[in-house]
Amino acid sequence: MSEIAKNSNNHSYRDVKFYNIWRRIFLFIVTHIFYMLRFKIVYRLEVHGRENIPEDSNYLVAANHLSTLDPPLICAVMNRGVAYMAKKELFENPFLCWWLNWLGAFAVDRERVSVSTMKTVKAIKKTNWVLGIFPQGTRQLDGEIKNITKGFASIAKSNKCGILPVGITGTDEVKRVPFSGKIVVRIGEVIPYTDDLDEMVTKWGEAIQNLTGFKYVPNIQ
Repeated sequence: MSEIAKNSNNHSYRDVKFYNIWRRIFLFIVTHIFYMLRFKIVYRLEVHGRENIPEDSNYLVAANHLSTLDPPLICAVMNRGVAYMAKKELFENPFLCWWLNWLGAFAVDRERVSVSTMKTVKAIKKTNWVLGIFPQGTRQLDGEIKNITKGFASIAKSNKCGILPVGITGTDEVKRVPFSGKIVVRIGEVIPYTDDLDEMVTKWGEAIQNLTGFKYVPNIQ
């Protein structure tokens, strides 16, 4: 096995002990203090729908993706730690590897979902953290909700957990220029899991359309 493959495997599996109090404190300092001050003061952040966040951890957070600001933004507005999947290539950089580890992220192969990834998802469910996913996979800036992968729906089904839709607008407009834009986060009602993956994908796309005003474009079968 190559060194890169070994590194990817190591960072794709996290156990329950990985999500400890020290990692939660680090995440809080980074997102709730450093980023939240920036979001509120510089980018005039508005958050709507916090009452829709469940009190338990039996759900995953699924948001649309516009900017690299989105992961810390979601962590900042939630009332618990959010563990994100990150492409395995990012863990090849020593600093990013350290940074992502401390933020609770874990490596994922975009081509396939490994056994270790699924074990990590199950471990997260046993903690007070929740899984965070961007169903579109990569950032999309054209005002449309499209190219949605079914992986998040498959995870929800296999773990029997709901999907919390979160709509983000404005993170693509700020462009690191102070006071140049407005970020709005709208949290929808939880979408219950079902055995029908296409149904969950459609419900998520429609929910994000309602939360953001972006047009939902179903995948061509």
